[in-house]
Amino acid sequence: MPRPQAVPTVQIDNERVIVTEWRFAPGAETGWHRHAHDYVVVPMTGGVLTLDTPEGMKQAPLTPGHSYTRQVGVEHNVINDTAHEIVFVEIEVR
Repeated sequence: MPRPQAVPTVQIDNERVIVTEWRFAPGAETGWHRHAHDYVVVPMTGGVLTLDTPEGMKQAPLTPGHSYTRQVGVEHNVINDTAHEIVFVEIEVR
């Protein structure tokens, strides 16, 4: 059964950054994608996301107020396997 899609809302898109709020309903996913920019994730809610990666499944715990960064080239499908909505803001640096 297909998963629902996570909902991105672009807040800023200019020559320097792309700021997107991501909302994941329970069971939602982004679909496979490759990041074209370095990025920062700012968790708005807590929870654990599942990352389906070329190296296998991984867990990504999110804690509100504890941001993290990743470099260009990351490939994954981000999945909310929890029973509650998970929200974060992603800031891509051009």
